[in-house]
Amino acid sequence: QRVTDIMGEISAASQEQASGIEQVNQTIVSMDETTQQNAALVEEASASAHSMEEQAAQLAEVVAVFRLQGVEATPSSGVRFGTAAPAVRNHPARSPEPVEA
Repeated sequence: QRVTDIMGEISAASQEQASGIEQVNQTIVSMDETTQQNAALVEEASASAHSMEEQAAQLAEVVAVFRLQGVEATPSSGVRFGTAAPAVRNHPARSPEPVEA
């Protein structure tokens, strides 16, 4: 009788271990999938960052044609912001005309 009880306990413990190992295995598979998804997202984010860097460089070149008073802007040195030059008017401003209600 005692041997039968011990064998039953060993069998139950083995089943619990098998169940625990299966849960660990499922968790590892899930972590692997998540890691692969994360790696893909990191690669995508890296490509996006590189693209944005190129676009920013192109934008800096396009914007470099504008001049700000007291500021020299070159694509290689970056843009330093200063005060904008005042607008030049070739004709005086018109007075607003009255509007009838």
